[in-house]
Amino acid sequence: MSQVEELVQMLGRQYVLTGPEAESCTVDWRGRYSGQALAVVRPGSTDEVAQVVRWCVANQVPMVPQGGNTGLCGGATPDASGKAVVVSLTRLNQVRSIDTVNDTMVVEAGCILQAVQQAARDADRLFPLSLAAEGSCTLGGNLATNAGGTQVLRYGNTRDLVLGLEVVTAEGDVWHGLRGLRKDNTGYDLRNLYIGSEGTLGIITAATVKLYPLPVAQCTALLGLNSIEDAVSVLSVARKGFGASLTGFELIAGGCLQGVVECYPQQRIPFDGASASLPWFALLELSDSESAEHARERFEAIVGETIEAGLVQDAVIAENISQSKALWHLRESIPLSEKAFGKSIKHDVSIPVSRMADFVKTTNAALQASFPGIQHVIFGHLGDGNLHYNVAKGQSYTEDELLAKQEAIYQLVHDSVHAYGGSISAEHGVGQLKRDALPRYKDPVELALMHRVKKALDPQGLMNPGKMLIP
Repeated sequence: MSQVEELVQMLGRQYVLTGPEAESCTVDWRGRYSGQALAVVRPGSTDEVAQVVRWCVANQVPMVPQGGNTGLCGGATPDASGKAVVVSLTRLNQVRSIDTVNDTMVVEAGCILQAVQQAARDADRLFPLSLAAEGSCTLGGNLATNAGGTQVLRYGNTRDLVLGLEVVTAEGDVWHGLRGLRKDNTGYDLRNLYIGSEGTLGIITAATVKLYPLPVAQCTALLGLNSIEDAVSVLSVARKGFGASLTGFELIAGGCLQGVVECYPQQRIPFDGASASLPWFALLELSDSESAEHARERFEAIVGETIEAGLVQDAVIAENISQSKALWHLRESIPLSEKAFGKSIKHDVSIPVSRMADFVKTTNAALQASFPGIQHVIFGHLGDGNLHYNVAKGQSYTEDELLAKQEAIYQLVHDSVHAYGGSISAEHGVGQLKRDALPRYKDPVELALMHRVKKALDPQGLMNPGKMLIP
């Protein structure tokens, strides 16, 4: 019996995909990485995931865990050898339980993030993880990459939203760690070790996540700015004035919004005249637990303070939920419009907020000196220091010409990030994209410890090989 037939016997023929049926799972959504797989398997339970892992170990078959396949670093794409099994978790898509007294929810890894958010809302609670791909990404992928998103400023990364995990280990055992405890000081923090490990240590099959009260009111504003320095100053004013109620602060280069409305004419920048062409914008959001009137009063007072100080040149405050969604839709459409204009060189970096303006200024200048005419596509989560510092072809290069320079551009940008005390990966992970660059910027002792953890938990090296760490 062939290996594929053994998998069919284990899971059922409709849940073992090969040939053309498997192709969508062997290419990343950007079309940057592609590979081959022995098969794509779709187990329907944690026990079936464990069976697949034990079979792979017995047959020395590498495994590539995959969720919604929306990653940006090639972390869920198999290599070209065709030896690996892609383990798709999309059938593990149930909300197992909700505890509104403990404010927790147990969710399987294949649940679409948007469905997790809705399940929380249906229980009159908030699950605050929110990002542009929430309609297609899965919680398992969010956990594997420790995803960030637009509300990290208030609630933290995915890791901060999780209390417990269920994990199939690299040997095929099941760790039943779905504890809904906020205090559990009984040993090593295995939960946080698996979160962010990109499937290189085991396969997360479920999680116990934190829930929060739904805000009574939210206020959203788009602010027009002259500089990043002004944006950082506005952030300081907002933090002081709103405290923990400040849930979002997004920085957007003017060219990004121009690209959105050019690509999607049904959207518009809600400013007139010169304000629509300002070089920078900030999207600000407040979540209030008292009342809509209280929220609006606080919001208008702080925005007014920044205008009077000359930090904000123009402002639009959403009058209702529809207008608020339209402002966020502008921000969330940036990656799609960027993709529509052709492939770009993406950087997901974090920089201390106090050094952000200097980083952008010096790195922009260095790129233009080395690659005259490239286009800067800059946006991100200024509140937590995460910038999507992307480089597009502009009018000076073809797509192929730009991509031919990508290694030099990556190194220039990453060297600058390192010089400013930042990280070359803030929320997208390492995957294949940044694996080879990691030794250049990672502390050697830290990197050696990562290799030792990998060897200890995945001694045969079968869990997502070639991702994050150089074998």
